[in-house]
Amino acid sequence: MLVWKVGDVSITKLVEIETAMPAGGPPGSMLPDAHPEAVRAIDWLVPQFATAEGHLRISVHALLVQTPTMRLVVDTCIGNDKPRNGTLFDRLQTRFLQDLDAAGWMRDSVQGVLCTHLHVDHVGWNTMLIDGRWVPTFPKARYYFGRREFDETEREARDRSVRSHDGAIFADSIQPIVEAGLATFVAMDAQLAPEIRLLPTPGHTPGHVSVVIESQGARAVITGDLMHHPCQMARPDWSSGFDSDQDESRGTRQSFLRQFADTPTLVIGTHFAGPTAGRIIREGDAYRFVC
Repeated sequence: MLVWKVGDVSITKLVEIETAMPAGGPPGSMLPDAHPEAVRAIDWLVPQFATAEGHLRISVHALLVQTPTMRLVVDTCIGNDKPRNGTLFDRLQTRFLQDLDAAGWMRDSVQGVLCTHLHVDHVGWNTMLIDGRWVPTFPKARYYFGRREFDETEREARDRSVRSHDGAIFADSIQPIVEAGLATFVAMDAQLAPEIRLLPTPGHTPGHVSVVIESQGARAVITGDLMHHPCQMARPDWSSGFDSDQDESRGTRQSFLRQFADTPTLVIGTHFAGPTAGRIIREGDAYRFVC
């Protein structure tokens, strides 16, 4: 497991799935513009973030943030046993909980869970299946949901019914947390601990947030899905087909890159495979990720 230190805070990467996949494709796909030939043209991506064939290396992982006073899980991946669209996510059986234990993070020791947004691969381990019921995986934690994100997700789930894909995600991974009384609804710029604050980064979803961690003069930021892959630093105009507002996501990404480029900030990509964390540097009219 990769571990980074930011002052008095440690951040551990806990992988659920890591794979390489061809990108590019029709509108609505993950990165429609990232055709293999376009990816290969960004020479610094290979081999850490892309294969020689131009396929993107992608990771689904949680980030375990330990401050002097708080244990916070940022994003909870896909989860086991959950019926999902597509074979990659459907009814997984991974070692996520065993790996969590191996990292020294027993479920009862977690004090907070933050979802940067409420998509399928960020909420899955909010709950686990026990005796046919979806119950909170972290029974002693507060689950921090952005108020705007939750309201929009709840509305969409109800509009599409619980039989739909979005409705099923809400029903098995979000609603049980609310019913258990563990949900805390927060503003998009909330301060969760002295070292942890949220940064509004809308576009992928209306209430999407990134996470800023500051301690002892050091700073890190967890991206969430304002970028799915480092190729979007070289090509900030490449938006995901999963973005609810592609124009807004482009603007948010450009603003984020301008803000953190050429600074000591450690940028930790929520879906970045390989080394996952590094620094952004300007390169002409675009940017490069250096690990």
